[in-house]
Amino acid sequence: MANSKVTQHTVNEDDKRFFSQEEQEEIAKHHNVETPNIEHPENDEQYTGLQVNAGIEQMPIVNPYMKRRKRKPQLTVNDYVEGILKGNTTVLGQAVTLVESLNHDHQVIAQEVIEKCLPHTGQSRRIGITGVPGAGKSTSIDVFGLHVLQDENAKLAVLAIDPSSERSNGSILGDKTRMEKLSVHPRAFIRPSPSAGSLGGVARKTRETIVLCEAAGYNNIFVETVGVGQSETAVHSMVDFFLLIQLAGTGDELQGIKRGIMEMADGIVINKADGDNIERANLAAAQFRNALHLFPLPPSKWTPEVLCYSGYYEIGITEVWDMIDRYFDHVRKNGYFNRKRSQQEKYWMYETINEQLKSRFYNDPEVERLLQLKQDMVLNNQQSSFVAATDVLNFYYDKIKIKD
Repeated sequence: MANSKVTQHTVNEDDKRFFSQEEQEEIAKHHNVETPNIEHPENDEQYTGLQVNAGIEQMPIVNPYMKRRKRKPQLTVNDYVEGILKGNTTVLGQAVTLVESLNHDHQVIAQEVIEKCLPHTGQSRRIGITGVPGAGKSTSIDVFGLHVLQDENAKLAVLAIDPSSERSNGSILGDKTRMEKLSVHPRAFIRPSPSAGSLGGVARKTRETIVLCEAAGYNNIFVETVGVGQSETAVHSMVDFFLLIQLAGTGDELQGIKRGIMEMADGIVINKADGDNIERANLAAAQFRNALHLFPLPPSKWTPEVLCYSGYYEIGITEVWDMIDRYFDHVRKNGYFNRKRSQQEKYWMYETINEQLKSRFYNDPEVERLLQLKQDMVLNNQQSSFVAATDVLNFYYDKIKIKD
């Protein structure tokens, strides 16, 4: 016959001094459990030599004396906006995380925050910095940033896009580690973000992050590109000044004179112009200046300048920044600065529309099933790629008409 008894768990005398009476009662309440008390007939005297010993009481899995930490409450939209406008970097970082999140609920909150921050934006200088991997972009940003922050009224936000693995989407995010001095500066905010193999998504998120940083009072924004081709075009569409960092003495200098990137650059700087490399850097600068004369004058009516400097030894930093100051004075006087900002706003409106349409199309469950079916037909040579694509699009168009 089985019955049960209540096993009392109490705090021993040595530990009582660490807990209040209320805490001792709470521990006892949570750990007064019923344990089975089974009568074993084999322990009867008639079964001499046969005995079952009582089992050992099981200890609780979780330490009964451990206090559970309370989860922090979720911030509201107004909490985010208020924290950002006050320049709270913790809240700003959390808001950027919402912007980068793929969760639909997070995206809804992020868009509301961005909408309320918009009236407080537009007062910064946005500078894109690009160059081939190894050109010294992060090291240069470190010294450029410290030069900017010599002004006590200056604040700097650095948005570094880090290349990610196409297989795992993993990223080292090592840009910040090469900004040793800037990363500890109280008026600097550095946010490395993985590209995660999706250039368009990162570009949009970076554009929205710029809005949040400007609302937080950062009047200088640096955007460091991945440096692998198409990312330059995306970053160029969200900055005021586009700086191209080049190297000398790495081979055929004509390889660096590519029409696309050269036409986008507002300034070209030759890094690592120090030691035995100074002569090669000056030669490369002369070649770039000659190449720029072959291009038509850009809409800004500004002729890009070519300078040499050393980010590691901090040589020529002032000259580079003076060039950037001259550019902003030039485009503000002729009105190009405001025209370019307006063109960028229109560009991102259409980019957002395109992205939303693609997202809605590919995330439709019925479209997903039909795409898989059509894909199998194409792979089995049962239908051409163009006919399959047309069938899927027509199905989606008909579905939209029915809903409307």
